[in-house]
Amino acid sequence: MPVIRPLPPELINQIAAGEVIERPSSVVKELVENSLDAGATRIEVDIEQGGARLIRVRDDGCGIVPDELKLAVASHATSKIGSFDDLEHVASMGFRGEALASVSSVARFALTSRAQGHDTAFRIEVDGGKVQAARPAQHPQGSSVEVRDLFYNVPARRKFLRAERTEFAHIDDLLKSLALARGSVEFRLSHNGKPVRILKAARDESAALQRVAEVLGEDFPTQSLRIDHAAAGLHLSGWVGLPTASRSQADSQYFYVNGRLVRDRVVAHAVRQAYADVLFHGRHPAFVLYLELDPAGVDVNVHPAKHEVRFREQRLVHDFLFRTLHEALAQTRAGQVGLSVAEPVNTAALSSHGVAYAAAPAAAPAWPNAFSQSRLSLGVRDEPLAGYAALLGEPVANPASLALAANTPMPEVADDEAPPLGFAIAQLKSIYILAENAHGLILVDMHAAHERITYEKLKAGRACSNLRSQMLLVPLSLAVSAKEAAAAEEHAEALAEWGLELSRSGPSGVVVRRIPALLEGADVAQLCRDVLAELAQHGSSRRLQELENELLSTMACHGSVRAGRRLTLPEMNALLREMEATERSGQCNHGRPTWTQLSLPELDRLFMRGR
Repeated sequence: MPVIRPLPPELINQIAAGEVIERPSSVVKELVENSLDAGATRIEVDIEQGGARLIRVRDDGCGIVPDELKLAVASHATSKIGSFDDLEHVASMGFRGEALASVSSVARFALTSRAQGHDTAFRIEVDGGKVQAARPAQHPQGSSVEVRDLFYNVPARRKFLRAERTEFAHIDDLLKSLALARGSVEFRLSHNGKPVRILKAARDESAALQRVAEVLGEDFPTQSLRIDHAAAGLHLSGWVGLPTASRSQADSQYFYVNGRLVRDRVVAHAVRQAYADVLFHGRHPAFVLYLELDPAGVDVNVHPAKHEVRFREQRLVHDFLFRTLHEALAQTRAGQVGLSVAEPVNTAALSSHGVAYAAAPAAAPAWPNAFSQSRLSLGVRDEPLAGYAALLGEPVANPASLALAANTPMPEVADDEAPPLGFAIAQLKSIYILAENAHGLILVDMHAAHERITYEKLKAGRACSNLRSQMLLVPLSLAVSAKEAAAAEEHAEALAEWGLELSRSGPSGVVVRRIPALLEGADVAQLCRDVLAELAQHGSSRRLQELENELLSTMACHGSVRAGRRLTLPEMNALLREMEATERSGQCNHGRPTWTQLSLPELDRLFMRGR
């Protein structure tokens, strides 16, 4: 056996660098986070050759006193924690004292700093882990860190660097994410001597939203909801994109915990469930969200690069995130948000279930003089709805029937008094409804819109009724993990409320005796495994509800007015009013948009009016 011996400090730092410093953007992350911890209000990042040749970070923070410069580049030396209790309540971006030591061990490193209240700055240099003596230098209050020739002494690492453009793109993306975390700090980025990005400090919410628009795109503010909700010691704020503004990739998702950008499975699962009923298959929402909680409630010391965290109350955090986002998305109604990207954002915070978001008033105005005479039926198929009523064991009103008025002229109202979706003026190809509102032209996919209305009414009928369960002819025995079997035993009562009767049959087994009658024909074994897996991991599961919703969605599709059906103006107007009053009516059950707005400026551009 080889002799056991301690590793030299240089090798220890290089091993640490292998965990923390993956590429140039990793260096930028560590240095900028140090600047933020130093209280900087302005941070400049200069890059050459994608960071392989030079990374320079300047700030106007509190600086470092001369006697502590050598300690700043020493391994596990920090001013941010001093005891285990501090480690349990980490509030700073960095805290391990590894960053500068790790970076300086794989690059030519220089640190120049002038501490607050000092007349002179000092500079210290480190070459391959060898620290030089500090000497006086010229520098305003704050610090500058220069990292040259990254990985020059670790050629195996250097050859894995990508093209200059690719490495700089990673740095740019990183700086944008840090800029979203600290809106009050000005960020400047240059590459090869050319300014690339200047993000001015945001002093109010409007400026903060402007910074978000610079990162996520100028359309995001008009296609998003403002979130601001607090409960149970948790506070969630930020913006979530509308389902109709989803993306093909999850590349516009920023989630911060106490100011730290993180990737977390609990968070991802909660967000995915919140959007499950409104997002088109394979699409991803865009969002910028900030979760604030007691530092003692989250462990940030679970990943060398601090990308991941662990919540001490995972179920509480999961349920809080899901319910907050789910309720915010539920309150969206057609005609409320994003009328036109050319119009200013409505930043008025409207309260609904404790969630504030930027939108028009949730309740659509009543129009008693416009549509108050006879009632008409759209005459759609109601067989699926009758079948649903039988499963519930009680009669259910046909939600495909709308209150309509006949022989009623268009009301004469001012623009500021018109409903959000305006009044119908025509039907196009028996598919689309054309309506005029205060902003211009509204186009509605009548089948998609009525499908959502029907679907929401079916769900409402399900929510206020007890669902029948069906006894299996032969009980089904399933082999599961011990953790999943324990979850079945713990949550047996909650599962029974959904019509699923499970009982534990051993350390790693369960027996299924009843299932919801609505899910007859489903793969019972896979259904139970999915439910128990979610219960074991998150303490809750929505799989049963999701399956039921899928069936109700199918019923709603068959029970809604079909394309090709000619509607009268009163019928079209009644559909518009229902859309304004129905939750999630901006998209159909499959996540497709139900309506769109063409503003007068957009119409003018189409015909080049005013040019």
